[in-house]
Amino acid sequence: MLNAFTMRLPTPDEALPGRTERMFSVPEKHAVLGTPLLGPRPEGFETADFALGCFWGAERRFWRTPGVWTTVAGFQGGSTPNPISEEIADGRTGHAETVRVVFDPSKVPYGRLLKLFWESHDPTQGFRQGNDVGTHCRSVLFHHSAAQRAAAHETREAYQRLLSRAGYGAITTEIVPAEGHPFYPAEAHHQQYLERNPLGYCGLGGTGVPFAA
Repeated sequence: MLNAFTMRLPTPDEALPGRTERMFSVPEKHAVLGTPLLGPRPEGFETADFALGCFWGAERRFWRTPGVWTTVAGFQGGSTPNPISEEIADGRTGHAETVRVVFDPSKVPYGRLLKLFWESHDPTQGFRQGNDVGTHCRSVLFHHSAAQRAAAHETREAYQRLLSRAGYGAITTEIVPAEGHPFYPAEAHHQQYLERNPLGYCGLGGTGVPFAA
């Protein structure tokens, strides 16, 4: 539903106050991969967080990638602690729909996940992605290390050059540290949604411009 915060992020003072604890339970295991949804992760594995529009389709793109150990649909980048879906959709928390990806870097490097990220959506659309409109649909890379931060900036610049040659505008993707932006898992019915609803809404649509650094 469109409101004052559909196309404008709320300030911390404007955001909903939230709550001290999560209001719902989250499945113990991934419905497809069978791995723990919330950890612990195996030694040597890494975590990456990607926001690229509707997390139903985004999560499926990542769990199908060899080397990905688990994925979680959730919310990140806002001011309201422990938000619920209805608050996110109203834009009153400032969060973006995000997929947390735990991966084995010896099997799938972070750069390959970035390639999937850039090619799976249109990063020039600001507070929307296709038919989905609102700040919760924005494009964000939340980095967990200096190496991830450097790779995110490098690939954004490289993809911008490709998009500019193809006639697209400026990339609006934010690149921010995961630290200070807590990740909140979404409700159980959002987790691996397209596995349980294979004909359900995906919401992703890339530019058609392949990424090549």
